Amino acid sequence: MPIATVNPVNGETLKSYEAMGEEEIERRLQLAEATFRTYRLSRFVDRGRLLLQAANLLDDDREDIARTMTTEMGKPVKQARAEAAKCAKAMRWYAEHAEALLADEAPTEADVTDSGASRVRVTYRPLGPVLAVMPWNFPLWQVIRFAAPALMAGNVGLLKHASNVPQTALYLEDLFHRAGFTEGCFQTLLIGSGAVDGVLRDERVRAATLTGSEPAGRAVAATAGEMIKKTVLELGGSDPYVVMPSADIEEAARVAVTARVQNNGQSCIAAKRFIVHTDVYDAFAERFVAGMEALKVGDPMQEDTEVGPLASEQGRADLEELVDDARRGGATVLCGGRRPDWPGWFYPPTVLAGITRGMRIHREEAFGPVATLYRAGDLDEAVLIANDSPFGLSSNVWTRDPAEADRFARDLEAGAVYVNGMTASHPALPFGGVKRSGYGRELSGHGIREFCNITTVWQGA
Repeated sequence: MPIATVNPVNGETLKSYEAMGEEEIERRLQLAEATFRTYRLSRFVDRGRLLLQAANLLDDDREDIARTMTTEMGKPVKQARAEAAKCAKAMRWYAEHAEALLADEAPTEADVTDSGASRVRVTYRPLGPVLAVMPWNFPLWQVIRFAAPALMAGNVGLLKHASNVPQTALYLEDLFHRAGFTEGCFQTLLIGSGAVDGVLRDERVRAATLTGSEPAGRAVAATAGEMIKKTVLELGGSDPYVVMPSADIEEAARVAVTARVQNNGQSCIAAKRFIVHTDVYDAFAERFVAGMEALKVGDPMQEDTEVGPLASEQGRADLEELVDDARRGGATVLCGGRRPDWPGWFYPPTVLAGITRGMRIHREEAFGPVATLYRAGDLDEAVLIANDSPFGLSSNVWTRDPAEADRFARDLEAGAVYVNGMTASHPALPFGGVKRSGYGRELSGHGIREFCNITTVWQGA
């Protein structure tokens, strides 16, 4: 895939870039290693000051970088502005909380009395250069939720961004440089996916984090396993959205529309499978379909656009194949289901009912504004349908019955359970999944500690 900005509204290539050669990659790896030797010794207060400056600069740049993101991958510009604001918020959160999150821990004297030590403490030390392989769907947020904790922990970052968002990738390196971070603290590698393996195998790279597809995750995990390097993987999702009879059906249907089509439906944590109790199925379906049909699809630069184009022509083709397969298998198309007759990689908000286990869309992730509806006879069946997926990223449950909420929280196979609300990421909350959605956690204290050397310091008498 060429490294280029291609406008998904019309397919026009706006800017192309040459991939970095071996000599430039080597220079940047040397710089990352040399910078880490000194940066790891910096104080939290100094790292925090730099990160706050980066947040301030991002606020100043919000309009420009939002339009860049929209141009490169098609998200509505209002959502792009919100993404930039969220990134600044996360940077400020880590600047404020990192020192406490990574404070030394001291077991009680009673716990270590038989260890022979006069003093024991646990410290969190940075690992070194960390490679981040990041996707295009949230081209700013996905990177910042790695970079902010990594830099505050004393690590340095090497970013291999998706090849269709090169301007956003270069902006991120420039942002940290303008904020005052030492050159080498955060670098963008303009390389294709074929060059990732070589970078990851380099002994100077100590760990890797990847957000992306399952095949990409498998490749990175295989190499990292061979090289015995720490990894965090956030892969696909096909999140269930369960609606029980006690729920506020109007509110559940209204939020369901947003939960499915945020970011043009191209979000790993978007609700994708809507599992509704039979007693309220018809009422929910009517409201949900009406809400999906009412969405405005069009130019993502327009303020009133709610759904823009998919990020790539291939992405739309993949989505169409899933819908066509379901239709051939007997699914009912309640709305959408056909690409519009105008330029660009648009696909309409679509709702499918009558889904069976033999349809591809039941097992695969639909990465676009396509929802599947399921009818469940009771809570037990709802749990079975929800867990009948290779993915386990997040989940959503709508019920006003506390016992039902507790049951779903106990039994749903997912990294998060959101009750009476849609899944969202927040810097204070751990984020990640189970099964084929990956492993490890981002954000919160759990995220910042993923790329630390948890060191036991034992002192004798």
